[in-house]
Amino acid sequence: MSWSGHWHGYGPWIGPSKVYGQEGGRRPPHPNGPPAVLNAEDNKQQHVLDRYREAAAEFQTGNVPPTMTGYWLLKKNQVSADRTWADSGIALAWLTKQYEANPPFERADGLPAYGGLDSKLEYATDVLPLGVDVSWVYYLASKSLISYSVACCPNRFHPEIDCPLTPQ
Repeated sequence: MSWSGHWHGYGPWIGPSKVYGQEGGRRPPHPNGPPAVLNAEDNKQQHVLDRYREAAAEFQTGNVPPTMTGYWLLKKNQVSADRTWADSGIALAWLTKQYEANPPFERADGLPAYGGLDSKLEYATDVLPLGVDVSWVYYLASKSLISYSVACCPNRFHPEIDCPLTPQ
């Protein structure tokens, strides 16, 4: 498998799992707009149309992670030059920094609740150079959920999405 590109880091997002679980605002709007079958004359359909528009706006302006990591590239307001890298080693260092600053919660019985940093880094080291996105999502001691991601650009799974910011 061959891939050539760069990486964008997103997050960390920290919040309640209930917000993360509301997928409407985490999905990008359909490129052709809302379904044409909706008739604004029908109150029920108008509600669906209104919710579609609300979710589309949430996706564009919100910072809740999208349902697919590659969709981060559509969120132009979330890209940053200091989180855009031509070197996967810098992306890995950023992931490590986020993890160390926000470690996962520890179980009361002392057993690990999640795979450790070493296994996460081993996987990320293997897949990032191949163009595979990496997302780390877990619970913190505060019971909040944290999510941060590195999206490959161009994106192997969403090649139609343009780069939001080229590395400098």
